[in-house]
Amino acid sequence: MSKQLTVLNISAVLIVAITAIGLMFPEAFGHYADVIYQYIAAHFGWLYMLSVFVFDVFLIGLIFTRYGKLKLGRFDEKPEFSTASWIGMLFSGGLGVGIVFWGVAEPMTHFASPPLPGVEPGSIESARMAMGYTYFHWGLSQWSIFAIAGLIIGLFQYRIKKDSLVSTSMETLFGHNYPTFWRRTVDILAVIATVMGIATSIGMGVLQINGGLTYVYGLPGNPWTHAAILAVITVIFVISASSGLSRGVKWLSNINMAIALSLTLFIMILGPTSVMFKSLVTGIGDYLSHFIDYSLRLDPFRKESNWVEKWTVFYWAWVISWSPFIGAFIARISRGRTIREFVVGVLIVPSLISFLWIAAFGGTAIYQDLYANAGLAQVVANDYTLAMFAFLEQFPLHTFTSTATLALIATFLITSADSATHILASMSSGGALNPTLRLKIVWGFLLSGIIMALLVAGGLKSLQAGSIVAGLPFTIILILMLFAIIKVLRIEAHLVLPDTLPIKRPAEEAERYHRGEEEVPTHRPSEEFPD
Repeated sequence: MSKQLTVLNISAVLIVAITAIGLMFPEAFGHYADVIYQYIAAHFGWLYMLSVFVFDVFLIGLIFTRYGKLKLGRFDEKPEFSTASWIGMLFSGGLGVGIVFWGVAEPMTHFASPPLPGVEPGSIESARMAMGYTYFHWGLSQWSIFAIAGLIIGLFQYRIKKDSLVSTSMETLFGHNYPTFWRRTVDILAVIATVMGIATSIGMGVLQINGGLTYVYGLPGNPWTHAAILAVITVIFVISASSGLSRGVKWLSNINMAIALSLTLFIMILGPTSVMFKSLVTGIGDYLSHFIDYSLRLDPFRKESNWVEKWTVFYWAWVISWSPFIGAFIARISRGRTIREFVVGVLIVPSLISFLWIAAFGGTAIYQDLYANAGLAQVVANDYTLAMFAFLEQFPLHTFTSTATLALIATFLITSADSATHILASMSSGGALNPTLRLKIVWGFLLSGIIMALLVAGGLKSLQAGSIVAGLPFTIILILMLFAIIKVLRIEAHLVLPDTLPIKRPAEEAERYHRGEEEVPTHRPSEEFPD
């Protein structure tokens, strides 16, 4: 049996088994999922926090090194997508769904229940802290996780000319012929992590669409409505998947970025514009000044419920769980870009877009609660899914803007699901650049099944539990990926000499180094990369 077939079969069987258990025993499934979530968060939260901080420091430092001149591909390759489309695909394929879900809900939650003790709930101080902490959760750290996975996959796929499998990226560390069992294990973990991570995001989107339909149009909120919404989304993203990344995902990404920008401008024009920009600037300042504190905060001596475990640890585990998907996806769309472009584009640009969204929606929502008695904090406390729609009700044309928001969430969901099925199909077919439509459809229905099971078993809590459980083993793999990046860059630095263009580096010599058959000589300080 081939490796690809084994990965596909084992992964599919595990997903089907989890789905079946979740649907047949929803209460027990939800209970044990929550127990596992609490255990992992309490005992391994330190691993998530420390790992992500190290990723941040490494990638920021990488921007300023000479390695930034290396390309994900040949020296003369041009990027496949324009910068605007590339950024749109990064954001849409990344956490577009999450930022719409949490853009109002998270700052309002922290405003009403401050992250640090000693701060009065509902005060100006808690408002400022809420914005700073929300920026932290949606800033560089989140995207550094994606960048680590994407960078090593892109280097192997487009520079070393290997496939895009996560297991292949381990070859530089463990040798070209490291055991097949471990290769399969790594790829299966990558598939399971991707499924659980994307299931969390799409599941939250389904809950928010249902919340919006209930709030605006009075439709019932129940598992049947969830199933209907999920069925419609599944049909649309399968159709989109048939057109490929260069058409379906590209155009949907452009559409949802246009809707998101239009909604942001609408709020900025009709809302307290100066307050938004002040909260943006102040929030970024608070984020930067507390970056190290927040990155390494764990509250080890508190016996009671730990805020960090409920929020930051969940976020990092969630992002890690679908980093194999986003990593492979951003590597796929970043061919031809330099490492410096890649890191800056992946880390900084989507973070700034997120900050602008949070300032416009979250900052305005807090201002309305502080000075207009909007009561949004109470709405959010009762149901996160209603936060965005209760906020829009404070503005004119709220039915129209709520409908536009529903369309935005739907397009984000379709884009994410389309991208995910493409990457899952690639992972389970030997890293194929263009996997078959049949395999995409199979993964589309498997993905929909696990989402429905998690929604039935406990809604948001089960979705969060799925992410943190899947994220734990993949955290170890991401750490190994970091070391693999360091070794690959060291090899490539040695091979790219002043009088030799990157494409002309000795192929046989490169292969020996990457297989670990020969030690890489120390790079001479006088050697520089060509322009």
